[in-house]
Amino acid sequence: MANFALDVTRLGFSVLQAVSPDLAGRAAFQLFCRTPSTKPKGAKAKAAHAVGAARLAGAERFTLRLAGGRQAHAYRLNGGARGKRKRYLVTHGWGSSAAYMAELVSMLAATGAEVVALDFPGHGRSGGRFLHMGLAVETIAAAEARFGAFDAAIGHSFGGAALMVSAAGLLPGVAPVGGDRLVLIGAPSEMGWLFTDFGRMIGLRAATQAALENEVHRVTGRRLEDFDAGAAAGVIGRPVLVIHAEDDKEVSSLHARRYGAAGKGVRLLWANGFGHRRIIAAAPVLAAIAAFLDGDRGVGEVLDESIKKDAEIIPFFELPARRAAL
Repeated sequence: MANFALDVTRLGFSVLQAVSPDLAGRAAFQLFCRTPSTKPKGAKAKAAHAVGAARLAGAERFTLRLAGGRQAHAYRLNGGARGKRKRYLVTHGWGSSAAYMAELVSMLAATGAEVVALDFPGHGRSGGRFLHMGLAVETIAAAEARFGAFDAAIGHSFGGAALMVSAAGLLPGVAPVGGDRLVLIGAPSEMGWLFTDFGRMIGLRAATQAALENEVHRVTGRRLEDFDAGAAAGVIGRPVLVIHAEDDKEVSSLHARRYGAAGKGVRLLWANGFGHRRIIAAAPVLAAIAAFLDGDRGVGEVLDESIKKDAEIIPFFELPARRAAL
C-alpha cells in the first residue's frame, strides 16, 4: 500500500476494532483477500505479459464455475487428441496469471502432453478481485472434474501451496487433486506468517488479529494452522520436487527447507540466482522439471554453480509485485 492509503487504513481499523474486534476482523479478511489489478504495470511487466499471452493465444479456453457464483478461467493445450498422453496442471502465484507461466506451459506442451493452466479467481481472465486458499483449492478440484485426472501438477508460489493443500485433502468437502507427482516452485510451506505480517502492517490489536484468523476457519472449515503444506508434503505418499532460490526475497528459503525435511519423498533443488520470479522460466529449472516428470530420480543433484552461471545470461522480466501466498 502507498503510505497515505496505509495511514488511512490503519486509522479506519483503529476506530473499527475499538467498536468491534469481530467486525474489524471480518473487514480485515476481506481486505487481505483482495487481489491486485490484473493490468500489468510498467514496460517490463507489459512486455512479459504480452509474450505470455501470445504463447497462449492458440490454447482452448474454459470457464470453471465455482460455489457462490464465482468463476475461474482455464487454458488447455493439446486437448482432445486421441491416444494415451500425460495430462499436467499448472497453477500460478498471487497477483500473477497463466500468461506469466507460459514458458513452463509451452515446455510441457512440447512434450506432447495435454496441459491445463489456471487463472485463479481475481487473476488473469477470471475476473473479480477476491481470492483465498479455499477458493484456489476449489478451482483445482473443478479443473480435475472438468478435464480428468492429472498425471502431475506444477505450481508457483501461492499456486504451489494450493496444490499441496489440495493434494493433502486439507479442505473439507473438496476432492483432493490426484496425480503421481507434484512440483512446487518458490512455494510457502505455511500461511501463518502472512496473516501476522498483514495484521502488523495495518495495526491490528490482539483481539482483532484473532478474529481475522478465525475468519479462515469460518470460510474454509479449517483453522489457519491446519494449512501446513510443509508437513503435508511428507504424508501424501507422492514424489514432490521443491525448487527454490536462496535469494528469493518474497518467500524465504526456510520454507523450502521445511519441505525438504518433511520426508524422503521430497527432493529439494536450489535454483540460486533466479529469485522468486525469474525462476519460473529459467532454462535449468525447466529442464529439471521435465526430468522429474519423466521419472528421473537424479533430480535434486544439479550443482548450484551451473544454475548460478545460467542465471547470469537469462533476461529478467519483472512481473507485477505480488503477495506470494495466502
